[in-house]
Amino acid sequence: MDDDYLKKIILTVILSVLVVLSFLILKPILLSIIIGIILTVIFAPVYDWLYKTTKSQNLSAAIVCFVLILLIILPFWFLTPIFVKQSFEVYLVSQQVDFITPLKAIFPDFFATEAFAAEIGSIIHSFVTNATNSLVNSLAKLIVNFPTIFLQLIVVFFTFFFVLKEKEQIVAYVKSLLPFSKDIERRLFKSSKEITLSVVYGQILIGMIQGIIVSIGFFIFGINNAMLLTLLAILAGMFPVIGTTIVWLPVVIYLFIAGNTIPAIGITFFGVVSNLIDNILRPLFVSRLARMHPLLILIGMIGGLFFFGILGFILGPLIIAYGLIMLEVYRGRQISGIFIRK
Repeated sequence: MDDDYLKKIILTVILSVLVVLSFLILKPILLSIIIGIILTVIFAPVYDWLYKTTKSQNLSAAIVCFVLILLIILPFWFLTPIFVKQSFEVYLVSQQVDFITPLKAIFPDFFATEAFAAEIGSIIHSFVTNATNSLVNSLAKLIVNFPTIFLQLIVVFFTFFFVLKEKEQIVAYVKSLLPFSKDIERRLFKSSKEITLSVVYGQILIGMIQGIIVSIGFFIFGINNAMLLTLLAILAGMFPVIGTTIVWLPVVIYLFIAGNTIPAIGITFFGVVSNLIDNILRPLFVSRLARMHPLLILIGMIGGLFFFGILGFILGPLIIAYGLIMLEVYRGRQISGIFIRK
């Protein structure tokens, strides 16, 4: 056997073993590293603007990183106990709510027999109990797992800081590893950046704005557990098609049944405004970016939620989008089509 060939085999085996070991080492924090890189793409324009002013990479990156820490740590620190408390209150209230009587009044023919009504009531009560119990447990885990979350956040912030500061060198290094032509590399990075910003601005940011608009109505009309409903409205607003309606409409129905007509009308107004804002803001944010089909975003978010947890809202659609981009590169086509388009 040729010595050079043998050396290549040995080198390949060693490299493969090291890659596998590196993956196993990074696996517990891989999600945090990915989040740090995504945050770099989002905040890179802010860093570039600061760098032009300060002329210092370290100072500019440190300022952006400090602002990001405040945006993440402060809400987590102050709001998590409130969410846990209000979710527990919702759980207790849900155990005492009579679901059948209002439904009988609305659909008297459907609930004609007591046995059927009791069965439906049991099913609804079981569903609400499981949903509220899961919500309480999920929020409580944030406090119980705070040390682990804190370590993961450290990885996020350090990744964010160093990738932000060295982003040009990192991009150049990644390009040197890709087996593509310069034109494909350019289109690949351009489309990846546009898709990332499109998902973040088009779904995440607009969803937050829609949820906040609905929350204004909750606070103005004194809805109980408004903070928790705000969180749920923000999360629901990130989903295409579903939107904030799934949160504010049940509240409106409950208010009408309880005889609180004015608050119900007020919440309906803010809910409709929240739904309309999507048609106003989305073109402003993503009109010049590559966009994903809403079906892919919805599937990516739901699948990402099951696989990654809450962070899957962002990671799920992005992973599917990057996969489609690579597929188009493999096919030798322009990065545009049914599911990803300008």
